[in-house]
Amino acid sequence: MEILDKTINSYFDVWLGPRDPRVKGWLLLENYTPTFIFSVLYLLIVWLGPKYMRNKQPFSCRGILVVYNLGLTLLSLYMFYELVTGVWEGGYNFFCQDTHSGGEADMKIVRVLWWYYFSKLIEFMDTFFFILRKNNHQITVLHVYHHATMLNIWWFVMNWVPCGHSYFGATLNSFIHVLMYSYYGLSAVPAMRPYLWWKKYITQGQLTQFVLTIFQTSCGIVWPCAFPQGWLYFQISYMISLIILFTNFYIQTYNKKSSSRRKEYQNGSTATVNGYTNSTFSLENNVKQRKQRKD
Repeated sequence: MEILDKTINSYFDVWLGPRDPRVKGWLLLENYTPTFIFSVLYLLIVWLGPKYMRNKQPFSCRGILVVYNLGLTLLSLYMFYELVTGVWEGGYNFFCQDTHSGGEADMKIVRVLWWYYFSKLIEFMDTFFFILRKNNHQITVLHVYHHATMLNIWWFVMNWVPCGHSYFGATLNSFIHVLMYSYYGLSAVPAMRPYLWWKKYITQGQLTQFVLTIFQTSCGIVWPCAFPQGWLYFQISYMISLIILFTNFYIQTYNKKSSSRRKEYQNGSTATVNGYTNSTFSLENNVKQRKQRKD
């Protein structure tokens, strides 16, 4: 394993240049192999987990879901606060910020972004809970792609560009995750579900986050500084891939639902529309139910 790690590290050093010495020896960052193994295990569980659960009863996981989502909400809130204050203390330039001019604030950003990287490993549990609860329809291409890639991308970010212009996307994402995981935590409590109205707007927020990240990343290309340009081009490409997948998810989830509801209303096949009961539908149902009881 040690020989494999040295071979991989030497290849990365030739390809990407020297690593940032400030993260040398940090947990999971010394070698790529653990991150890669975690990602392969994640994909194996995604593939084999639903097969294993096929003939089993779904697990509720209600209590642990509340704790898990509360924990990620608090972690996301902590990261958002620390990143915002670190950027302020370091006098970061919105248009382009290198990785060595922020003084002690740079190290603050580096430490928080390590937690951001580590949170991507914790978030594999999102998928595992879907499997245990047999919510396999939620294990989409978008979901697996996003989870599997983020951990790997941030291993590279932490080793080569662990502060500077890297802060922006992580800051926005931490804020979105405060909203998202608080929603998931509350939705695990059945009594709270009627009061949760902002799921649709979480997806809109995610799409807005990707567009803003592309804009801010593009500023570093138009008005360059010492931040490596290759990372900026890669981030724009990755954000575009997420915009495509999230837009498709949004259309499939919300626009099609709205159109199907309109069609049902026009056909007179829906029992309630905007809080009002379709009398014909209700009467027909009542008659059918009475006949069934007599039989």
